[in-house]
Amino acid sequence: MYEEIINKIKSNLGENPDLNRQYLSSQIEVYKDHPYNKEIIKEISRMMWDCLSDEEKQEFIEVSERENPVMDILNDIYYDIENGNYEKPLEKLDKFMETFPEMFEDDKVSEYHYFTNPLEELIFRKYVGLKKELRYIPDNQPLLDLYYVYGFLLLESKQYDRAEEYLKKAIGINPVSARIILELTEIYKVHTYTLNECFIRTSDALKYSYYPQDIARCYRNLGYYYVEENDLKTALALYIYSMEYEASPLAYAEIKFIQSKTNNMELSLNECIDIIEGKNIQVGPNPFILDTLDEFIREYEENKLYNQLLYFLELRFDLKNDVETLGKINDTRERLEN
Repeated sequence: MYEEIINKIKSNLGENPDLNRQYLSSQIEVYKDHPYNKEIIKEISRMMWDCLSDEEKQEFIEVSERENPVMDILNDIYYDIENGNYEKPLEKLDKFMETFPEMFEDDKVSEYHYFTNPLEELIFRKYVGLKKELRYIPDNQPLLDLYYVYGFLLLESKQYDRAEEYLKKAIGINPVSARIILELTEIYKVHTYTLNECFIRTSDALKYSYYPQDIARCYRNLGYYYVEENDLKTALALYIYSMEYEASPLAYAEIKFIQSKTNNMELSLNECIDIIEGKNIQVGPNPFILDTLDEFIREYEENKLYNQLLYFLELRFDLKNDVETLGKINDTRERLEN
């Protein structure tokens, strides 16, 4: 039904942009009460955009950049957040969200996402997948950051239900963001009857993680889970292994705590890996991510796109810390400087 209507509207468009815009405006009125009115009007709006001249499009973009309430509120509160002052930013966001109109909401035809880089999109397509047509949220509309920051501040103020609501909104925009998923797990550590949801979400985050800090946090989360399950040997293995990716004082303190309860149990790195594998937990970065990074590196190297190449080389080096990748990073930097 939806596709037939859209095809019919498109078939009536001509060569005159002004007449096309008038016709499209009339179709918004025609279909305002249709069951698919939301989806039809969105598509008509896209057609109207195509009717604009390059100058008109540029003017619209410039106005949008000047009037960007989402960017404005985030810029207004970041300084306080970075300095650990959460009360005032939360007050400002509470007031902002009272009148904030929903933007880029999924509908019956399209789903809206934002990915930080092409790697995230490929992770999404492999492990989550599209159920509808993909629409990208523009870079200049940072809804992902808005919902994440608001969820974080709500969590810090122990408003767990509302924090969960907004962090889930952020995850809806980027379902493979390990950073946001791990923030959500902090709720499930303290505001749930069991830790099962924390375990499941952390396992997903581990699968999607491509920063060492995120991988380490996943293992610490899983270590926390096994402490609560009173499986201290597995917990110790996870905390020790997490230190391979981030030398965290928190992990060190947990290791000492567990050892104090287990007659100073010692585990080698290989023993830790064996224990983790025995629990069917992913060891190290997801191989799919490493393979995908290698593909990007080959592609950008062949096409001499050195800025993109450097970005993915640095991601790979952070995960593997190998001499070969470091050599390529240095070579690429020299090419960019020359």
